[in-house]
Amino acid sequence: MLAVWVEQLLGFASGALSAIRQQERYPDFMTWVRSEGARHFNGDVAMAQALAPILWSQAPLERLDFKAEPLATPSRNEPCWCDSGRKYKQCCYRVDFPTEIPAQMMWMLSLREWKGATLKAALDSHEAPPQALLEAGLIAAESGQTGRSMQILESLFDGRDWSRMPEQAEPAFEILLDIYQERGFTRKRADLLDEVLDRGPLFLRGVALERLCLMHLDSDDLDSARAAFVKAQQALPDSPTLAYVEAMLLLHEGHEEEAKARANFWYRRLVRQGGLDQDQLDFLAALAENPGATLADQLLSAEEDLATPLVNLQALLEALPTAPKIDVSADAETERLHYRTSAREQTLFASWHEHFQVLVDQEVALGFRGDPWAYATEWMPALCAHPEWLDAPEVMQDVSLALTTRFGNLPWMAPSLLIPMADRVSRWLAQARAEGEGSLCWDDSDNVMLLRTGLALVVGMERGARERSRALAEELLAIDREDSLGLSELVLDQLLRDHRNEAAVEMVRQQRDDGSLVLGLLMGRTLALYRLAREEAAETSLAEAMAHNRYAIEMICAENPRPVQPQRSGDIPPGSRAEAWQYRTLMRDQWRTTPGALDWLAAHG
Repeated sequence: MLAVWVEQLLGFASGALSAIRQQERYPDFMTWVRSEGARHFNGDVAMAQALAPILWSQAPLERLDFKAEPLATPSRNEPCWCDSGRKYKQCCYRVDFPTEIPAQMMWMLSLREWKGATLKAALDSHEAPPQALLEAGLIAAESGQTGRSMQILESLFDGRDWSRMPEQAEPAFEILLDIYQERGFTRKRADLLDEVLDRGPLFLRGVALERLCLMHLDSDDLDSARAAFVKAQQALPDSPTLAYVEAMLLLHEGHEEEAKARANFWYRRLVRQGGLDQDQLDFLAALAENPGATLADQLLSAEEDLATPLVNLQALLEALPTAPKIDVSADAETERLHYRTSAREQTLFASWHEHFQVLVDQEVALGFRGDPWAYATEWMPALCAHPEWLDAPEVMQDVSLALTTRFGNLPWMAPSLLIPMADRVSRWLAQARAEGEGSLCWDDSDNVMLLRTGLALVVGMERGARERSRALAEELLAIDREDSLGLSELVLDQLLRDHRNEAAVEMVRQQRDDGSLVLGLLMGRTLALYRLAREEAAETSLAEAMAHNRYAIEMICAENPRPVQPQRSGDIPPGSRAEAWQYRTLMRDQWRTTPGALDWLAAHG
């Protein structure tokens, strides 16, 4: 019966709204109520008349700049407000409604119907109740009207009066952030997060901090991610989401065992507190047992259309046979190695490309001319049906680059997707080294296919399989003596994260010490020397780094510096603030977690 009542109420309210819009006059509206309104209640005129004054009182009127024209509730002996001519106690007062009438219903229905300039004017009036904005925004999002949803929810979260924010606003806040992300409105998303963090209610502040932490993880800014997580922990210490976020953060930082221990801590703590449903408890228990595998399974299940193809691809890569030999030869005169694509490999690539459909962008190190994931439901099943395609380095280049661009920032995906491919590339590099002591240079023959594949895998495994990533990077450095891939800085980063400080210093020493060392190498050597307590050498190294980039110390030591974007071309000029910001993003967490290092830096600034 309650469902029937709700359906009748909504039907009557929608009809009433249309009738009100005709003239926006109460007598005209009541004429409609008596002539047509009762049909919504199986002919019950009394029910329609009793509801009409309530709905009129909350309806926004365009002639009043979207204010309502509420009627005063009559006393028992006064004439009834439905204009029936009878006393209130003998008329509408006697009608009982099965439920309360939502105070925001007519505004919510209006927001669902208004379009264009009218909708904008209604929102700009700031008359809409927050609950109406919340409900209308959620309904628009659920029906796929993302533009309307964004417009309405922006009015809800405009920061004018946070005290009126409904407690149920959390999902709407996350929906608005998601819409901003999908549409590329990064500035709007950042501004909304800043506004909520500065002035928003506590329950939204925790969500904002969790989102901020995940955003920093996506951009590999681990230090900012850690700071956001600590603030989120202080704002919402008992949020189950923190278990998930901390596990991700620790895996990004390379602390797999600590991630497992902390997930177990969260599981025990939240079980004691109670209040979680069984699905949440099962997820936390799995996270405590194996954080990486649990997060990988969660990602696969969330991919919907890609879940089955990804699982099949994992199985294929796990069972890959040993890579066949490729055509590599050495030029004794130039001391260079040359890989050349064979006729069979060209045929395999042609078959593969019928499904993959996207070309590698030759102008950049790692990129496509298009989005390969738009065709993923086609090329992944085809690859699983034809594993021999992976015998061709050019196919390996496409697959490794596609997997890295989609999953490279998710450490838990590296073991199943990227390590098997790295083993295959290592076999080809070993075969090339066996041909002679020459260098496999980027611009020679078809070498770029091997080198780009290796670079993609090194980058993709950097968080989730650091040792394997460093091993492959060192293999590439050994055979690409010109370091055309820029791997020295990446290997140094990994050595520092593993606290192999002597090896880090030695690696930089072997680079060309002709003034061309980049900021990452100079600052990395400085950090390694500081950790080794070789203070005089560290000061000399820091002086070289400051001569290269005078903004480095300021940027690393600042708690919340303003981000600096690259040039429009994507270039980051040596010695610029952008270079210092990039180094801070990648390595500040190493300086911060080294006792005394930031204070030492600041003292030399």
